[in-house]
Amino acid sequence: MDQRFGLDKRIILPGDFPLAGGGVLPELTVAYETYGRLNANASNAILICHALTLDQYVASTHPRTGKPGWWTRLVGPGKPVDPEHWFVICANVLGGCMGSSGPTSIDPRDGQPYAMRFPVITIGDMVAAQTRLLDHLGIAQLHAVIGGSMGGMQALTWAVNHPARVQKVVAIATAARHSAQNIAFHEVGRQAIMADPKWQGGLYAPDAPPADGLAVARMAAHITYLSEAGLTEKFGRRLQNRDAVSFGFDADFQVESYLRHQGLSFVERFDANSYLYITRAMDYFDLAEPFGGNLARAFAGSPCRFALVSFTSDWLYPTAESRRIVRALNAAGAPVSFVELESPFGHDAFLLDAPEMNRVVHGFLAA
Repeated sequence: MDQRFGLDKRIILPGDFPLAGGGVLPELTVAYETYGRLNANASNAILICHALTLDQYVASTHPRTGKPGWWTRLVGPGKPVDPEHWFVICANVLGGCMGSSGPTSIDPRDGQPYAMRFPVITIGDMVAAQTRLLDHLGIAQLHAVIGGSMGGMQALTWAVNHPARVQKVVAIATAARHSAQNIAFHEVGRQAIMADPKWQGGLYAPDAPPADGLAVARMAAHITYLSEAGLTEKFGRRLQNRDAVSFGFDADFQVESYLRHQGLSFVERFDANSYLYITRAMDYFDLAEPFGGNLARAFAGSPCRFALVSFTSDWLYPTAESRRIVRALNAAGAPVSFVELESPFGHDAFLLDAPEMNRVVHGFLAA
């Protein structure tokens, strides 16, 4: 098995892949990246789970944008997750648009893209696809699974659905369920996409996507990743390339121009239908629901060790959500450490320069 740093990889696994919602995929494709080398007894593997709008390029150059990996502050030589010591794996989630099975994939039964015929998926389905990848790689147990935001949801799901396959769980800026507010923001984004005339019921051509709707969805979501203090510090009410307001509807303010840029750049690397499916999977996420609404029961008997990290200015997944998880883990008798870190950068803090978070992760992995 080739394990060169950052080499593009993809596996196609034939045979039915059943999904939580009752759908079945006739085959499963998982696109992934690896960094470092798997040791002789396959005991040094760490799985990184990505957030909604990210992908498998956690520490290598993105093939579409040419930008560095999205978590190079945490993963890389000399970083807390160092490929010189760990074999690091990051897979594009099920439903994604960077190579794993999703609405852009070809249905082998008729040779046509799935589009909206792709079955609805869950976070649990994403994790189940990852287990198939680990089976293929010959990894029976992970040293750790690490994720922030939606990645944290996957990490927690690993501990609940496959506790014997992971020793340590690092869940950052996340929650054990999606709140009504989270669902509401996602619905605004989905409606923006589906209201775009180019969406065409999901049957748009690759060269004519519903870019306007997807850009608006990204703009709305991006606001939730920031904080009022961070926006005020970065933009305030400063004007964009002008000395006075225009009394029109151009981007008078820097913050308007910033959001428009975020929307336009996003459509160059993401698929609108994938956005619909992945946000829906997040909305359905509730770890406690299969256990009668008791989150402690979800973690009962888990042999995993847990580390949770939250940020003071994160209002998308606030510290109260992490504390809820910690209380449930305590009630279940699971070993857990928790830290709330000071940051003005909102939910996105886990992707930015966060030396305290890095120290927590490094210490937890080494312990």
